[in-house]
Amino acid sequence: MGKLQSKFRKRSDLYRTSQGEKAENSFDSQVLQYEPAHQGSINTVTSLSPDLCVSGGSDQAVVVYDWQQGRMCQSFQGHNREVTKVLCYPGSTWIFSASRDKTVLMWDLNQGDEPIQEFCGHELVVNGIAISPDGRKLCTGSRDNWMCLWDIESAKCEHRHNISRNLVTHVCWVPASYSVVQTSEDKTIRVWDSRSWQVTNTFPAKQYIQTHCDVSPNGNYLVSSSNGSGGQGCEATLWDLRQPGCKVVEYRGHLQTTACCIFLPASSGGSAQIATSSHDSSVKIWDQNTAGWTTINE
Repeated sequence: MGKLQSKFRKRSDLYRTSQGEKAENSFDSQVLQYEPAHQGSINTVTSLSPDLCVSGGSDQAVVVYDWQQGRMCQSFQGHNREVTKVLCYPGSTWIFSASRDKTVLMWDLNQGDEPIQEFCGHELVVNGIAISPDGRKLCTGSRDNWMCLWDIESAKCEHRHNISRNLVTHVCWVPASYSVVQTSEDKTIRVWDSRSWQVTNTFPAKQYIQTHCDVSPNGNYLVSSSNGSGGQGCEATLWDLRQPGCKVVEYRGHLQTTACCIFLPASSGGSAQIATSSHDSSVKIWDQNTAGWTTINE
């Protein structure tokens, strides 16, 4: 994919600490407020390394910045509509970005400002991207009802499958497996086998649209989130992937759509935790087993 070369665009002036802009959260720790790196709303954020975050926004940009030092490292410009999802391959400098322009672009932090691969073939906005554990395959899902499997090195689409009304909202690859999980606006969660590119399991449909999903590091559990309002249909749900369709517990407490849900890294000796964010302007941390929660932002 070309010679690796370090090339950073240093724009620390766009992400400088704003004096006096400090807030206390419920854990009494200080939150530093930095000047925006995007010109508009931020739709998605993920981690590239312990020090670097990657975000995508309505300004069509993919931004890499050092969150500890408040310094922008790189701004990638290549999409012609807003960025919907960003994803990084663990242990590498690879970044993937999906967009409303119907494409997915692949970037490398060490290879300049231009995308190193482009994945074209969807007919509507791409909302889901996932990378296989070995880093060879890319899965994409779109509102066009198509789930696609790509070879990353060649950018060739190897498999495509269309399911009526399967407006994909998010995609996750199950660690150390051939399975891919996706949520949809048809309120259904599907599990795909990447070898045959067929649906192997379909979870019982929820009452509301499933907005997001995440898989636990051990591959045993799935958490999905739901849209809703007034406290109805705003829950996150924990599923046991070893017994597909088996609902373990629901996490209820948000008042509006739960837009995102993730498993948090396990702390030494502590219980497993799940984080959810909502349109009610709150982030909650849940005990995976008891469903007890703490609000850390509202």
